Amino acid sequence: MSDDIFDIVNERDEVIGQQLRREVHSRGLKHRAAHILVFNAVGDIFLQKRSMAKDNHPGVWDASCSGHVDAGEDYLTAARRELVEEIGLREPGPLELLFKLTPSAETGQEFIQVFRTRAEGPFTLHPQEIDDGRWIAPDALDRWMAERPEEFSPAFRINWRTLRAIV
Repeated sequence: MSDDIFDIVNERDEVIGQQLRREVHSRGLKHRAAHILVFNAVGDIFLQKRSMAKDNHPGVWDASCSGHVDAGEDYLTAARRELVEEIGLREPGPLELLFKLTPSAETGQEFIQVFRTRAEGPFTLHPQEIDDGRWIAPDALDRWMAERPEEFSPAFRINWRTLRAIV
């Protein structure tokens, strides 16, 4: 994982170089990620609980899938790859781009494109990435996040707040 190579980007999300994952994170360089929100037919969202082995935000709840965009890869390709790698979803519904977040401390200096898709599961959770997963109704998630925001990754809190503002 530490040998992954990411594109480094400027404030306009233009590639200006490549660097190893560990360097990108240790130096706080701007880079890219894709987050996918998976909803089922009744409108519940699937959340993943990040593995305790993760190098950042271990053990908290997060988007259905998320991951870095590798060097030379685009956001949509990364989103499709992450769906397979993290939850074993090979044939999702269409991936709809919802919005894009700009780098900040909360996003780990990542530009994040947030996608939405529909699937019913069951999913095959990658044991080194995810400790647990669950479906939850949006209103119940709103209440949970309001009562215990520390149980969610900072980026997911922004994702959810942004999504709820536009739907």
